[in-house]
Amino acid sequence: MAETVIASQARSSKKPFLTEQRRSRMTAYTFISPFFILFAIFGLYPIFFTIYLSFYKWDALGPMKYVGMKNYDLITSDPTFWISFSNTLIMGVMGTVPQLIIALLLAVMLNSAMTRFKKTFRVLFFMPNITSIVAVTLVFSTLFGNNGMINWILNGLGLESVAFNSGWWGVKIAISTMVMWRWTGYNAIIFLSGLQSIPMDLYEAARIDGANRRQQLAYITLPLLKPFIVFVTLISTIGALQLFTEPYVYLGQSGTGSTRQEGITMVTYLYSEAFRNGFFGTAAATAVMLFIITIIFSMINMWVSGRMNGDTEGGKA
Repeated sequence: MAETVIASQARSSKKPFLTEQRRSRMTAYTFISPFFILFAIFGLYPIFFTIYLSFYKWDALGPMKYVGMKNYDLITSDPTFWISFSNTLIMGVMGTVPQLIIALLLAVMLNSAMTRFKKTFRVLFFMPNITSIVAVTLVFSTLFGNNGMINWILNGLGLESVAFNSGWWGVKIAISTMVMWRWTGYNAIIFLSGLQSIPMDLYEAARIDGANRRQQLAYITLPLLKPFIVFVTLISTIGALQLFTEPYVYLGQSGTGSTRQEGITMVTYLYSEAFRNGFFGTAAATAVMLFIITIIFSMINMWVSGRMNGDTEGGKA
């Protein structure tokens, strides 16, 4: 009899604890629910609707007509699509690789104890990232014009003018320069945060052992900065594949629009298909293709970084 009473009291004592635990969970879910609700509305729904729309023919006004894989056949057989793909890769490499190298050098310079006015330089390097992209593009359109400052400098050096508004490579150089100017300082700040996380004791021990600055950079800075390098490379690659505003505004200043083959990217091709030609089905198919390409490049980047980490650990072992 006494055991039954004790067991019933134990069960009754557990119920309030479970109820309180459920309440705390519901409270936590309630606080974080706005993020997931907004993400579902503005993130997941557009993705699934774009995939759904890629199998239909639609002009945004009339009824939708199922066409299967025809939209994918149309864009893969369109030479302009492949030109936009190659332009995206070329301008991505031209704007990303030099940008990462310069950003790393700037971060090392800012992290140096001999550099004065560190905070001022940090603000100046970050300013291009918070400047309006449209305003920056308009300024660069003037600089890279046929009679702009860049050609004036080239002529002063005895070189011929470059057709930055119409040349096949001139347009790419101008757009890549805009991308570099905008994102170099941002990446330099990320590299700087990584450099500041490296213990100074390692550099002091290296200096005692006789290591010079180049050896410290090769054997201390770069290996310990590798996670930041992988992160910056990944986000820079994704940003390069989504390039839109710079070529759209820059080529629009020439009077013939942003669909010119010298500087058309995959996103401007997508925009042209949807909002100029009214082919939302092929635009959605282009978006899906861009999504797949972005995933592939991200996986390649992660695989390469994983191999590099494996080689480094194997070398240390």
